[in-house]
Amino acid sequence: MNVKMHDGASNFAPETVVNIHHISAEQLASLGMDEIAFVKPVMTENGPAFAIHAADGTPMAIASDVPVAAAAIIQNDMLPALVH
Repeated sequence: MNVKMHDGASNFAPETVVNIHHISAEQLASLGMDEIAFVKPVMTENGPAFAIHAADGTPMAIASDVPVAAAAIIQNDMLPALVH
């Protein structure tokens, strides 16, 4: 399977096509880093909320509800993905 890498992915030239069976763990982890953010329900000291994480799991923000989280992600030119 070939994947078209975008300029946000590390260790590849922009728009390089690579065989995903021959990439390093670091390169695999970087896929989607600048394109996808995950929303996951969490419990805070103020009650339920929704955490926004980068594709690698790095926490980025907390939102009061899913629509606010999705709007923040979209506003930053990324695609939201809900994690259950």
